Amino acid sequence: MDMKQFIRSIPDYPKPGIMFRDITTLLGDAKGFRGAVDAMVKLHTGAKFDIVAGIEARGFILGGAVAHQLGLGFVPVRKKGKLPWTTIGQEYDLEYGTDTVEIHTDAIGEGARVLLIDDLIATGGTAEAAVKLVARAGGNVTAASFVIELPALGGRERLEAFDIEVLSLCSFDGH
Repeated sequence: MDMKQFIRSIPDYPKPGIMFRDITTLLGDAKGFRGAVDAMVKLHTGAKFDIVAGIEARGFILGGAVAHQLGLGFVPVRKKGKLPWTTIGQEYDLEYGTDTVEIHTDAIGEGARVLLIDDLIATGGTAEAAVKLVARAGGNVTAASFVIELPALGGRERLEAFDIEVLSLCSFDGH
């Protein structure tokens, strides 16, 4: 299935020169959503994971569905201040400043093999922060899957430097 047919491209969002790849059209289409989740699950046939982690917010939707299909639990990787219990956080750089992602301190067991899910990988900064956060919690991200990859921005290489298998369903040129 060609995932690109379900993805809306919005020019100059959130700022001029950016082509935003919107997956809400994919999520809203039953065939597209089912196809994306099934394809993400199929990418990992035979792999062994203990839990799935999804990055806020679209990674929650996809990661939750993938976890369900794999019969695994799900860990939300949230922005700072959104989780109600004791957390650990990992700061990462943005274009202008920094941000932080967090998980609960008891979300990932020692030695857990983690599948990381998000809708898009661009520079890989948020995904790298999630990988470091999982490691600090005692787990190990062994694979990461995305619906969309923007190869020109180098996110794949950033994660592969941590010996993580990086898979995507489709890619787009540019940013």
